[in-house]
Amino acid sequence: MGFYEELCSAAGSENVLRDEPMSAHTTFRIGGPADFFVTPSTAEQVGRVIAACRENQVPYYVIGNGSNLLVGDRGVRGVILQIFKNMKEIRVEGGKIYAQAGALLSKVAAAACEAELTGIEFASGIPGTLGGAVRMNAGAYGGEMVQVLESATVLDKKGNVLTLPVEEMKMGYRTSVVSKMDYVVLEAVIRLAPGRKEEIRARMDELKEKRVEKQPLEFGSAGSTFKRPEGYFAGKLIEDAGLRGFRIGQAQVSEKHCGFVINLGGATAAEVSELMEEVIRRVEENSGVRLEPEVKRIGEF
Repeated sequence: MGFYEELCSAAGSENVLRDEPMSAHTTFRIGGPADFFVTPSTAEQVGRVIAACRENQVPYYVIGNGSNLLVGDRGVRGVILQIFKNMKEIRVEGGKIYAQAGALLSKVAAAACEAELTGIEFASGIPGTLGGAVRMNAGAYGGEMVQVLESATVLDKKGNVLTLPVEEMKMGYRTSVVSKMDYVVLEAVIRLAPGRKEEIRARMDELKEKRVEKQPLEFGSAGSTFKRPEGYFAGKLIEDAGLRGFRIGQAQVSEKHCGFVINLGGATAAEVSELMEEVIRRVEENSGVRLEPEVKRIGEF
């Protein structure tokens, strides 16, 4: 049996694509073809796909909605394992939300609002999945996943399924034990407080207005391009270095929010990468602060 057939056996042939353009699966709208693009629909399938990759020594990379990702123009050798639309179930029981890793944060927040549960409004506009949010302790507007997470069920590198309480997750700024140990999030439990639907919706609407007003949502991007340096704001450092609107090819530092690098249309990963490096260099030259990318780079550039 060839490797493609093994993947089909592990995840179902309808869930395995070859030479799939990654530009269709990232919010940057950039990226060459992945050798294999697999979209498992159960935790067991995730485990079988990863086991097949390991047995055949084929590299693999797990993604969600591709919202924090820059994929190289020459694509990705090996397997992209996407936990997204086929693993997106959400259910509410009492004051808790049980959701699979592929559920969008916006959908989780909407379910919380409908159930009159408050605490996760901050995440309503984050474009990623729950799995990615747990992995990087995603946050916005003063909220972070660590504040609402009760536990996460993960797959470790040996294929064991573990349920970790938040106390064992080692969640910090844009990090957790999941990213440090390269676990794969399968599902999570979120604990929230009772609230009033009108107030919850009003807060979500308020945050949406802030995003529309301040962020370049009309362009492809990966959200905040750089991590926030301690004691500073990345966008302010970039602006102070005179880089508002700076561009290389079709990649540009947003004029609306300097913390975002955007795809004006047809930008290549090479252009985005070169732009990011130039921003890092000029900001350090201007302020002495070295920016660290928040966007993950994968594939061949």
